[in-house]
Amino acid sequence: MKKKVLLLAGEESGVLYARQIAARLADGAEIRGYSDYGFKTEDLAVMGLWPVIARLFYFLGVRRTMRRAISSWRPDLVITVDYPGMNMSLAAHAKKLGIKTMHVVSPQVWAWKRRKIPVVERTFDRLCCFLPFEPKCYRDGFAVFTGHPLYDAFCGMEEQARENGLVAVLPGSRMFEIENLMPVLRVAMERLSRPGTRFVIPAANPRVRAAIESRLGSMKGLATVQDGGARELLSRATCAVVASGTATLEAALAKCPTVLIYKVSGFTAFFLRLMIKGTRHAGLANILWARCGGSGEQPMPELLQEDCTPENVVAHLSRWLDDPEERARCVGRLEAATAFLRTGEDAMARIAEEAAALLDAPKEVERA
Repeated sequence: MKKKVLLLAGEESGVLYARQIAARLADGAEIRGYSDYGFKTEDLAVMGLWPVIARLFYFLGVRRTMRRAISSWRPDLVITVDYPGMNMSLAAHAKKLGIKTMHVVSPQVWAWKRRKIPVVERTFDRLCCFLPFEPKCYRDGFAVFTGHPLYDAFCGMEEQARENGLVAVLPGSRMFEIENLMPVLRVAMERLSRPGTRFVIPAANPRVRAAIESRLGSMKGLATVQDGGARELLSRATCAVVASGTATLEAALAKCPTVLIYKVSGFTAFFLRLMIKGTRHAGLANILWARCGGSGEQPMPELLQEDCTPENVVAHLSRWLDDPEERARCVGRLEAATAFLRTGEDAMARIAEEAAALLDAPKEVERA
């Protein structure tokens, strides 16, 4: 009889990882996820305090439905991928029922939630970490560094020829990111526009594409908007401007000189500055560089909040477009930072092995 696995991922990047895990477990397990209970990724992927509050009743409904699903279906293992707010709550419910739990992608406890370390350790039987310094945050034997799946993905990609003057523009995949960043990017592209320079914007899905094109307005001819293809684009581009998130690590792995940008509401920025004490950086390439022994200039310039202006974006991109030596120095820093992700193993295969081991382990006793 097949084992039952509930595999939960609430955002686009997590869904991609979940699919890879599912593919490796499919022969020996029946797998369900949020979509089997009627929930769509684009509705779940909400970030920021006020957007979440605005949809509070929706998320309470998601939690209620999924808790009932766990109680009635009784999976042998619950695997959660990132999306810690909702996923940790559901995993804790499963754990009380004696169901094995595993989480993929460590919550950023090293940045601002160290008090959550005991909660994570109580909630999960196993934690799979993508960053080499993360297992040291937890008790011995609880967390494992699997390597980063993106590192494996880029190692397996065919090398692309660089296109002089091609600028990749990635404004994010969430609606509030596009609303906050596209006005800055539109002005920056207009000021950088010149013979030999062209801008390409990959859209994660049709909804995102429509939002980007709407904000380009009468300047649609300024940039080409395409469906997906961000990794291949970053591998061909001379340089890039990218919203903070997983895409900045993709840019680093693609060896594409990149300026990281981000803007949130003033209230959210104030809250984050109060809470985030464990790192001075937003980009994963810069965090790796700082925590794993890099020295000198950080690999990826960061323009956050009031620094996120068209003038500053143009200044960084112009350096790489006009000065090959400056571009080469930046590429060297990116290569040095991402080398810390190397393990010699396939990350997703290692994660599947950890899941299989939990499936074979004796069941826990349901808690009172």
